[in-house]
Amino acid sequence: MSGLVVTTEKCVGCRRCERVCANAGIEVVDRKAHVLDGCVSCGMCVDACPVGALSIEKDAVGVDLSEYENIWVFAQVDSAGAVLPVACELLGKARELADERGCELVAVLGEPLGAGVAADDEATADGAAEVDANVVTLLAAGADEVIRTRDERLAENDAEVYAAWLCDLALERKPEVILYGATNFGRELAPRVAVLLQTGLTADCTILEMDTERGLLQQTRPAFGGNLMATIVCPSRRPQMATVRPGIFPAPEPREVRSVVVEDVPLAEGVERRVRVLSRETAGTDGSITDADVLVVVGRGVGSKKALAPVRRLVELLGERLGCKVEIGCTRPVVEAGWLDYSHQVGQTGVSVAPKLLLSLGVSGAIQHLAGISGAQTIVAVNDDPDAPIFGAAQYKVVGDCHAVIDELIEKLEA
Repeated sequence: MSGLVVTTEKCVGCRRCERVCANAGIEVVDRKAHVLDGCVSCGMCVDACPVGALSIEKDAVGVDLSEYENIWVFAQVDSAGAVLPVACELLGKARELADERGCELVAVLGEPLGAGVAADDEATADGAAEVDANVVTLLAAGADEVIRTRDERLAENDAEVYAAWLCDLALERKPEVILYGATNFGRELAPRVAVLLQTGLTADCTILEMDTERGLLQQTRPAFGGNLMATIVCPSRRPQMATVRPGIFPAPEPREVRSVVVEDVPLAEGVERRVRVLSRETAGTDGSITDADVLVVVGRGVGSKKALAPVRRLVELLGERLGCKVEIGCTRPVVEAGWLDYSHQVGQTGVSVAPKLLLSLGVSGAIQHLAGISGAQTIVAVNDDPDAPIFGAAQYKVVGDCHAVIDELIEKLEA
């Protein structure tokens, strides 16, 4: 096993290791350092030791990378038992990666017994006795195969149970890549799986690319507060794992499902649920911006909270004229100023969106915000600064006063 090692013959008991450790992972007793359970092998004490008495020992046994193949997408389902849209978004991107790599794309689906709505007869062209709508959805989104486990222990989003299930599958079948949606549950599940499989994980990726020669998944995400984009690889461990926020990648157009390829596998008998759900309270979903067809995003450039009144009128008129869902989004400074609540925030620290049309008003376009709107099909930006970064992401650009543009749009729509 890897971890911190103390060479007692060199240790002089200076306690510098104790002073730099933030995890209570080392202590000096009788002028000798001793490793405690809190050690996370971060290496801070190694750098601080003046006599070289500390070192990080890594596992001597490597991983045979040639044993790993195929790309997996974890397909999370909602409380009603339907596959979340982010699973289809990931399958669309993973289909591109699998084609480049020349491997299979597999959707991994866990659901309680009886979940899923029965598919129509046309979808079961291969004569499968039982195929649910979730399987058809995943295959239509690009999966070559669905590995499905139906078990009542998967009825709740219990990370301990799901991690045991996924790890058993991964250890047996050795996937090269596993992708997760960065939902609340995905963010809880993926790190647990990474620890159990002793592999790497990159969170909240905005770009995924494949190095076909080396089989490395290039995982790009904002870093250092969003001031730069970091590309991360996992060269020596498998599977390579990443989470991606909903809305980062566009959902693919459903393809025709000519044959249903689904493999049912059991959940191990020894896996038990230790968490019991006592009650549920459904959060309000009115005004959700993640599924809006059109999103009007306001930034600090609109000037004040009072300026939101005409923006709301514009949203109302657009909804009436276009006949689709139109919502208001905003940047982080608008939330911090108290003009709108956090549920409207778009960006790295808010939500990622993928509307058909995004109208950006008074938004400068910080990299954290741009990371959250990369999935928008068409962006129209209005800003009085011709050098605003938002213009680099927009297809249509208006240099001018956003209030004048809002008023003119309202006048045209009301007419």
